[in-house]
Amino acid sequence: MFRSPKIFFRVLAIAEAISWTLLIGGMILRATHGLDVAVTVGGGIHGFVFLAYAATAVIVAKNQRWSAGPAATAIISAIIPYATVPVDIWLKRSGRLDGPWRTRAGEDPRDHSWHDRLLRVLLNRPALVGGALAVGVVVVFVGLLVAGPPVPKG
Repeated sequence: MFRSPKIFFRVLAIAEAISWTLLIGGMILRATHGLDVAVTVGGGIHGFVFLAYAATAVIVAKNQRWSAGPAATAIISAIIPYATVPVDIWLKRSGRLDGPWRTRAGEDPRDHSWHDRLLRVLLNRPALVGGALAVGVVVVFVGLLVAGPPVPKG
């Protein structure tokens, strides 16, 4: 399914935008009909997808060797409603999403750093990386749920 960084990033960028719709819709339902559960559901889905998108942005940025600017833009775009889609379009048009997964070392000296070797190990074991990312996102998500809402009810 995610045979290229471009597809992987696009799917999560669109999912993040959809999750904003769920959150905003939940907020509207809470304000107009008193349905607090709508924010709980929409917010939970959005939070999970937000974390998954951020992890995806980090992996794709590392694979594609983005500088700090595009990497930070991709990650920060999740904070602004629907911004992941135009960022995805910009990254695609600028060629930053072109190319395959770097599963083998090449001639580039950067391929021999410990973090590039680690990336290749993970990319060559998609079930392992998928599971590890899912567990990591779930752990952070549960931790945030335990911490409670960012703003106290009042």
